[in-house]
Amino acid sequence: MYIDTHAHLNFQAFKLDWQQVIERAKKANIKAIINAGSNFETSKKAIEIAEKQENVFAAVGLHPIHVKDEEFDEENFFKLAKNKKVVAIGETGLDYYYDKSNMALQKEVLVKSIKLAQIVSKPIILHLREADEDLLSLLMGESTLPKGVLHCFGGNWQFAQMVLSMGFYISFTGIITFTKNQQTFEVIEKIPLEKILIETDCPYLTPEPYRGQRNDPTHVIEVAKKIAEIKKISLGEVAEQTSKNAIELFKLDLK
Repeated sequence: MYIDTHAHLNFQAFKLDWQQVIERAKKANIKAIINAGSNFETSKKAIEIAEKQENVFAAVGLHPIHVKDEEFDEENFFKLAKNKKVVAIGETGLDYYYDKSNMALQKEVLVKSIKLAQIVSKPIILHLREADEDLLSLLMGESTLPKGVLHCFGGNWQFAQMVLSMGFYISFTGIITFTKNQQTFEVIEKIPLEKILIETDCPYLTPEPYRGQRNDPTHVIEVAKKIAEIKKISLGEVAEQTSKNAIELFKLDLK
């Protein structure tokens, strides 16, 4: 079985057919899906979907690209986070790719998100883009950290070691099926399988051989295949261990 640890069936791209997408995923042996929120509305939608579907879960949070549009309402996110189908806080993090004018605000929201994760005793899903040093500095400045995962990893092995030393998992997307970035392959080769998660980040980052199409949870298998190829191990081993990792990190109660 496979677990897509980061999807967005709660986004507009799946507004008309998320139920059918989930059914197709089940038939493809995708045992569980975690839909991550990017703001308050998509976090609520993730919960709404999770409450209607067995083995579908939610994460609630404010994505760094949305901090300019929406205040992080701690009380309301706390109410969402207490829901039994919510298994993580996120996605949250730092993203300087589009806008560097609100770096301080992004950090402020991330710190609040970390505290929320600690209060509700749930792991955190971290987003990172072009802010490696600031993320490490912020995390190292916290006296205690929740468990969690750095999703859609694209850094080098040195950075990966820092993340792993803090107790985080590292998750890979379909990018690994088409990137030419050798440092990504080096990370996959060296990282223990026990610390790897797999995800689609659908509807984005569609892997080969499906590029150009809308991504969906069934394509997480392609991510697993590439990891197996790089690590020179069986696909079954990748599927089994990454699923075990996801169940342990997110405390998934699978039916």
